[in-house]
Amino acid sequence: MSQHPSQQEVVISVRKLCNRFGTNEVHKDLDLDLYRREILGVVGGSGTGKSVLLRSIVGLHQPDSGAIEVFGEELQALSPDQRSRVERRFGVLFQSGALFTSLTLQENVALPLIEHARLSRDDAEHLARVKLALVGLPGSACNRVPAELSGGMVKRASLARALALDPEVLFLDEPTAGLDPIGAAAFDRLIVTLRDALGFSVFLVTHDLDTLYSTCDRVAVLSDKRVLVEGPLETVETTDDPWIRDYFHGPRGRAAQGARPETDGAYK
Repeated sequence: MSQHPSQQEVVISVRKLCNRFGTNEVHKDLDLDLYRREILGVVGGSGTGKSVLLRSIVGLHQPDSGAIEVFGEELQALSPDQRSRVERRFGVLFQSGALFTSLTLQENVALPLIEHARLSRDDAEHLARVKLALVGLPGSACNRVPAELSGGMVKRASLARALALDPEVLFLDEPTAGLDPIGAAAFDRLIVTLRDALGFSVFLVTHDLDTLYSTCDRVAVLSDKRVLVEGPLETVETTDDPWIRDYFHGPRGRAAQGARPETDGAYK
């Protein structure tokens, strides 16, 4: 059984976060926590700042105000070297995959091991092959460049690179975008399997209802510049809000609910 959130270790704490772009205020006094070993799904309508929130946490966007505490340390208060040390405990999978197109999959995954872990090229490429196998890619894919592979294989290679440094938190930005339903379902299962085996936390930005129902321990809904509601899907989907009703109880929402797997609470 999963523990109550109050009993969980908080690995990321966002408090009173504000993000503005010119006169457009995207977030105002936004609060959100991510717990150890959980998969948190972040959803919301277009323009609610889901990806901006992710980028703020991983250090790619400087918030206008508010605090982001990671592993007990406030990111904005750290020196660049200290911040880099903390951020190496993150793994990020961007929507596009963001692989280097001129490098093989093996070279893509080896690169952070060479640059950050200071491994030799031989050791880094050996470990890269291990990571690529971990995400289900055959050895024959290691020496191929992204353009030679399917979208699903590129997603898995990007995941292998995100896992290269054994992160404690994995950030996924629309990970199943562009995948066919079979490939998306397989990717969802892979994320849950790896979380269970490796024990990392997952911050998952998605619009995919099937992904929410098959992977997430909790869901946070962004609306009106803040977190409208967060909690288990059973709580969130019954919230009295027009967007939530349309999203969770429209035809696609009902289909995703019907296909929902049984769970006994995955994060502990």
